[in-house]
Amino acid sequence: MKNMFWFLLLFSTIGYAQSYTLKPLTSGKNTSMRGLSIVSDSIAWVSGSNGQVGKSLDGGKTWEWTQPKGYEKLDFRDIEAFDQLKAIVVNAGSPAYILSTIDGGKSWREVYKNTDSAIFLDGMGFWDEQQGIIFGDPIKNKMQLLKTTDGGLTWQDISANLKKELKIGEAGFAASGTTIRTGADGKVWVASGGSASKIYYSSNYGHRWKVYDCPILQGESSTGPFSIAFYDAKKGIVVGGNYLKDKESTNNVLLTTNGGKTWSKPQKPVSGYRSAVEYITDQLCFATGSSGTDVSTDGGKNWTNISTLNFNAIQKAKNGKLILLTGNKGQIYQITSP
Repeated sequence: MKNMFWFLLLFSTIGYAQSYTLKPLTSGKNTSMRGLSIVSDSIAWVSGSNGQVGKSLDGGKTWEWTQPKGYEKLDFRDIEAFDQLKAIVVNAGSPAYILSTIDGGKSWREVYKNTDSAIFLDGMGFWDEQQGIIFGDPIKNKMQLLKTTDGGLTWQDISANLKKELKIGEAGFAASGTTIRTGADGKVWVASGGSASKIYYSSNYGHRWKVYDCPILQGESSTGPFSIAFYDAKKGIVVGGNYLKDKESTNNVLLTTNGGKTWSKPQKPVSGYRSAVEYITDQLCFATGSSGTDVSTDGGKNWTNISTLNFNAIQKAKNGKLILLTGNKGQIYQITSP
């Protein structure tokens, strides 16, 4: 079983064992991938440093790679794919760009550019194929918010909709593109970290916002929430910690049952800093980061480490069961179970 990693999880509460396999699909590409968008069990897109964008049409078995011409040095931290032809990528850093393709990555159109030296876009989410939102680090204490209503062809600055100013040192993390999550009927959550950690919530497509405290590890530039996930309008998980101390597991995972208004600690936490979390079902969840991957089979209350491999992102197919992880050096793995 060379190059495969088998892990055994004992579910004592139900009396049987379940094994999960972390199966390597590809590696060796000169890119650190944090962008991940899985459309179906066949179609998946990834994005990363050195301007790399990858696409698979066979569930990750083979990949086509492209570097949008003129943007080869960008770090594409997030990607949103809609099918095998249409995808949108956003980079971190200044200048900030949003690029769109409608021909499967053969050509790319620049649909947004911002040359402000302070601009830094962190993540992107879509409610449907037409409506999407992007958030970025604050400029003059105002979180940057962009919105599209035409499938990403144009983007409007809606930063003024969020009245509350961010604290000095409060910002977002572009670790996996998942410190922003969209939900049904215009719901969206954004998590900030650093000097202070907050959850910014809108129920009407970013028109009006509420702000909740998030009592995760915080106070330093390297601490806070690095990923959030919501199973529905109420049930959610936030993970993070301190990426400079990635094996520590102090207050780095929290649960909510009221849409982010309040948070509680699990009975058993994840085993270190985590940069991405994903619901598979209402009970089955995975969290991953530079020091490993954990699984929970009770909705996030208890976590078990299943790997110490370094990954950045994890996601389940929007329409399907395919689960992929992405990491450094072009690593793409699949999580499978019998």
